[in-house]
Amino acid sequence: MDKPTVQDIFHRFYPAYLDQYSPSPVQANVAHNIMNCKTGAYGANVCVCEDCGFVQIHYNSCRNRCCPMCQAVPKEMWMDARREDVLDAPYFHLVFTVPDILNPVIYSNQRLLYDALYQKHLGAKVGYICILHTWGSEMNFHPHIHTILLGGGLASNNQWKDNGENFFLPIRVISKMFRGKYLEELKRLWEEDKLVFHGTAEKFRNHYTFKELLDSCYGMDWIPHCKKTFNGAQTVIKYLGKYTHRIAVSNHRIVRMDDDTVTFLVKDYRNEGQWKELTISGVEFVRRFLMHVPPRRFVRIRHYGLLCSRTKSQKLTLCRNLLGCKKYLSKLRDMEMPEILEHLYGIKVCVCKACGGHLGKPQMRMPLRC
Repeated sequence: MDKPTVQDIFHRFYPAYLDQYSPSPVQANVAHNIMNCKTGAYGANVCVCEDCGFVQIHYNSCRNRCCPMCQAVPKEMWMDARREDVLDAPYFHLVFTVPDILNPVIYSNQRLLYDALYQKHLGAKVGYICILHTWGSEMNFHPHIHTILLGGGLASNNQWKDNGENFFLPIRVISKMFRGKYLEELKRLWEEDKLVFHGTAEKFRNHYTFKELLDSCYGMDWIPHCKKTFNGAQTVIKYLGKYTHRIAVSNHRIVRMDDDTVTFLVKDYRNEGQWKELTISGVEFVRRFLMHVPPRRFVRIRHYGLLCSRTKSQKLTLCRNLLGCKKYLSKLRDMEMPEILEHLYGIKVCVCKACGGHLGKPQMRMPLRC
């Protein structure tokens, strides 16, 4: 029997999930998209071989950013577009995580408090990309920001400046800065009565309980992760792809499924990050998966500083001239989808699978409506 997929799990357990939980409209839409992706529900492209008459049908995908079957090509296209933004300079990977005692409040106020994670001020005119993840390996709620940061930047006189292999801010300075900025924003939202409290966050409606929460957070060390990760501009591009289009769990981590449970692979960080199997109920799997659906139209990947779209072209050209490095050109920009698929995966969608002849122009077939 083939390994189950996230789609298989939703088909089997989503009805039972609805008996216990009430998904938000955006979560329900994601579930509907996943269950109907590449099934014909979104139409199909039909091609007929001009040589042998063989009919080839390709069912359309849902294109939802949370669907595990729809991330491969968008990830490659995004990475290819970023090829033109990288410099032959030091890069660093930072991860900013909030204490888990804030998780109930953050989950009740996702749009506001996810946004607050991006509001970091690193004190330099550098370029960086921020990517929001809300999950841990077990699909538990674990909001954090991955930041890919250029380890140098433009000084006030428009000259390039960096510290070589060393990051330009001590890790404890980063920690205090991140803690201060985030809690300042959290306090402001509370004072302006913009926060809501549901479920386990209900107790923080009380002014004194909320203040105790803030005091506890101020008393903790918020230790971000920081390491130099790249050797050369091309490595930057490959590294970016590990984080940009991830979802809570991918199909290759699913091990098996039975009538009641799902088993998938998780990292055991207490054992040097070794992979192990975790079994949970199918309904719990669906609940955890949907917990990480971002708010509607929420932008998970954001660009700042030198990489901001308004000034990127001019500033990066200046940086390349100062560094004496070449511009890396996009390979996929002017390609049509059949060319992209052949370039990336060797898939020749215009070649007949029966005789090797040429397939005619695809005709769109829309799903039947009742």
